[in-house]
Amino acid sequence: MSANLQKKKIQESELILNPDGSVYHLNLLPHQIAKTIILVGDQKRVPVVSRYFDSVEHIKRTREFLTHTGHLKGNQISVISTGIGTDNIDIVLNELDALVNIDLEKRVLKKELTTLSFLRIGTSGAIQKDIPIDSLLISEFGLGLDSLMHFYKKNNSKEEQNLIENLTAHFSESNLPAPYLTKVDKELFNQFSVGFEKGITATAPGFYAPQGRQIRAKSKHKNLIKTLSSFNLHENRITNLEMETAGIYGLAKVLGHKAISFNAILANRANGAFSPKPKRTIKKLIESVLDKL
Repeated sequence: MSANLQKKKIQESELILNPDGSVYHLNLLPHQIAKTIILVGDQKRVPVVSRYFDSVEHIKRTREFLTHTGHLKGNQISVISTGIGTDNIDIVLNELDALVNIDLEKRVLKKELTTLSFLRIGTSGAIQKDIPIDSLLISEFGLGLDSLMHFYKKNNSKEEQNLIENLTAHFSESNLPAPYLTKVDKELFNQFSVGFEKGITATAPGFYAPQGRQIRAKSKHKNLIKTLSSFNLHENRITNLEMETAGIYGLAKVLGHKAISFNAILANRANGAFSPKPKRTIKKLIESVLDKL
């Protein structure tokens, strides 16, 4: 990091703070978050996770964002609801990064940067017939069908770039948006990988047509699920669809953080099935993740 960049003051319009000095959307102060942060979509899932904590010291609620920070097995941990979609991920990850890596009083970058670990615990639908309902899956890659990471400078590894080029070629006849892709953090993957299905998780910018659903409004991509599920490169295949993972992986990499996404497979789009016990499956996922922390 250059000395000039480190000393450059961030304008009030670029990093907005509340009167108490907290970051604008999350309403959090630096001491109110941990370095290990669980991300969930639904506010109601925050207390479902934090009830396993040994203690909860901080609770903050604003808009769709609810934060519980406490301790588990002697380690500080936070769980935060993001709401749905990568537009919210853009807000959450940037503001969490600001809390640890920007001196909010002086509005300059800190000399020493902090690395956060983001653990997404969410629900998802499989697009491969052999992935069972109620199974648990780790996203080895986050594949973005939205546009978030096209607004950020991001260096791809050779592995990521090779997959992007092959995915782009595979999508060429279907007129899908240009994809972006980021690999899971290697350290977190090695820590949690045992006992989980694995694959490429596609992140869509919506729930209906962007995920191949058609209710009344007609979809431009009637064969979306087939297009996605038919991709296979050296046993790398697209296994499931959801709405946050690619944004989390991409922004975490750009900002120098670690990220991993855990998916409770509640639906199988290939055979039209939905879980008869979704709450039990989500509970199993939460316990599986917390047990390995």
